[in-house]
Amino acid sequence: MITVHHLNNSRSQRILWLLEELGLDYQIVRYERSKQTMLAPAALRQIHPLGKSPVISDGDQTLAESGAIIQYLVNKYGNGRFLGTDSTKYLYWMHFAEGSAMGPLLLSLIFRKVQSSTPFFIKPVVTSIVKQVNAILIAPNLKANFQYIEDELSKSEWFAGDEFSAADIQMSFPLEAGAARVYECMGPKSLAYLQKIHERPAYQRALERGGEYSML
Repeated sequence: MITVHHLNNSRSQRILWLLEELGLDYQIVRYERSKQTMLAPAALRQIHPLGKSPVISDGDQTLAESGAIIQYLVNKYGNGRFLGTDSTKYLYWMHFAEGSAMGPLLLSLIFRKVQSSTPFFIKPVVTSIVKQVNAILIAPNLKANFQYIEDELSKSEWFAGDEFSAADIQMSFPLEAGAARVYECMGPKSLAYLQKIHERPAYQRALERGGEYSML
């Protein structure tokens, strides 16, 4: 049986969703983030050296990285399903999700946390630096990425064509992060898309199995 080493409020929620879409049996081993650092517990290093989630075990195979896990599961158990109708777009969006979309979102989160946790006596200097980095680097990339996503969702119902695919599962995380952290960058097509995936029965079953899920 497939085992999902599931960290709360993490990318591993995507793996539970895919497993529900595939209709596979699986078990969950749960891990909780530190309330102080929000990092994964050291116990995850016993499963994978980097100690991050998601990680799955399938027989004698242990695999990390959500994109790799998704492709592995679809290739092994999908029977030709969840590949979309445009193979080039499928490949592109599978890699865009973490390769381009998540970088500016993570930077935005990090700099916000730095600014909020800075001692008051150096806060003006740090705030000035954060504003400059945001204006020069982070905000323009966020705006460009989410406008690009909006434009692409205006061309087809799903990211890889006219059928729901694993690329949609992979892209769900940056879209949900965008809606939670930089809502002003989100367009109506992107927000409608999020509503549509949230209404999928498999998505809802994954939430029931995985527990409370929110962006950090």
